[in-house]
Amino acid sequence: MVNGWTIENMNDVTGKRVVITGGNSGIGFEAARVFAAKGADVILAVRNMARGEAAVSIIKAESPNSFIRLMQLDLSEQASIRKFAEEFAARYSSLDILINNAGIMMPPHSKTRDGFEAQFGSNHLGHYALTGLLFGLLKNTAGSRVVTVSSLAAHKARIDFDNLDGSHGYKRYKFYGQSKLANMLFGKELQKKIEGKGLDVMSIICHPGVTHTNLASRNSGREMNRLFRLISQAITQPTAMGALPTLYAATETSLQGGEYIGPDGKKKRKGYPTKDPVIERIYDAETAVRLWDLSEELTGIAYDFN
Repeated sequence: MVNGWTIENMNDVTGKRVVITGGNSGIGFEAARVFAAKGADVILAVRNMARGEAAVSIIKAESPNSFIRLMQLDLSEQASIRKFAEEFAARYSSLDILINNAGIMMPPHSKTRDGFEAQFGSNHLGHYALTGLLFGLLKNTAGSRVVTVSSLAAHKARIDFDNLDGSHGYKRYKFYGQSKLANMLFGKELQKKIEGKGLDVMSIICHPGVTHTNLASRNSGREMNRLFRLISQAITQPTAMGALPTLYAATETSLQGGEYIGPDGKKKRKGYPTKDPVIERIYDAETAVRLWDLSEELTGIAYDFN
């Protein structure tokens, strides 16, 4: 596709309330600056408030009349997620778009405060819990959406239910792929449950292809080293392009829910957003249900679909 979908094709988001996890950097930041410029009410849910404030300053300088706020959220701590959800519900009565974007990538083996392997605990269980706690607002907001960001790393991954904490061996990339596959299965299963109850909510999954971000700093919070940054820039697409699948998934009116959006280029690494049918091959209903039930058990959060 030579002339694909860009932000110029976005539907009106004026006044829409949007929460973006990890919106202070990478594709989350690019999505936030577009939403803010187009009149949405944007809340950046971030772990590092100083970095969040810097991101807000940049966006406000670009779009002085934008509505953008900051709230603290650490997806690796269930207590922080609950606190965020309580504070959000106390401030707001609606939520149009939740973008489950934040993630960590290939850190050394470590566990969250709650005892989960860091990538599975943050990337998947954190977003499962957040979405569940905000679901009451989502289902009471007409036409709301949940957008969950997965990765190409999910396409060859599997969920190892017998070693989710890495105690029987840990490989960084394998566990990253597992967490992103969990994101995909969660987003698809959420849509199935929504449809089963006839709710006016959509769950859509997306991936950014191969995009230049600071995710590979491996949860250190530092910039990636210069050599790695140069290599990354040479083989990846710009962050603004990588954010397009997220923006498309969040706003495109032709979507029905349950789609997987990614770049349209060779091997889905770069390009403009389009539906990626690979999800129909990867999604396994039995695995998704088992993952959902386990996530509910581990977090203690059951969704209210009534």
